[in-house]
Amino acid sequence: MKLNVGRIGKAHGILGEATIEVRTDEAEDRFAIGAILETDNHGNLTVASARVHNGILLLGFEGIEDRNGIEALRNELLYADVDIQAPGIDEDDYHVLQLIGCTAFLVDGDEFGIVTDVLNLPGQDVLAIKSAEGEVLIPFVHQLVPVVDIKAKRMTVIPPEIEGSI
Repeated sequence: MKLNVGRIGKAHGILGEATIEVRTDEAEDRFAIGAILETDNHGNLTVASARVHNGILLLGFEGIEDRNGIEALRNELLYADVDIQAPGIDEDDYHVLQLIGCTAFLVDGDEFGIVTDVLNLPGQDVLAIKSAEGEVLIPFVHQLVPVVDIKAKRMTVIPPEIEGSI
């Protein structure tokens, strides 16, 4: 599946390197030298150089050797072929697209709602679940989401207490 893994930012220096807004947890693999990335408007780009400078990923691409060449690619989205069914590093690693559409059930087995989004916040990921009461946000931590069954597209959730309910 083609997934957005980054966005080309401004040029860095005069040798055709660009800053990259990283949109993947696996930057070392997605942006390795020789990796082929697709774009919407400029075909495929092959990574020729990769380095981190002051905490920012800088990439150079084959055939682009100056600042003007890289500036022409500014704001271009970068896509990689990603197998979202591949197992993660940890048992509890899930891809966002695996979670969206899962049915959330309460501990007692009652249906709670459908996962509509996963918010990647600085502290933790948060599930957005469309329930009968509206959208409910539940931190995606084991204490509140103890069971996730990707194959069955279901999970068990313990929603936060709603103010005013007993």
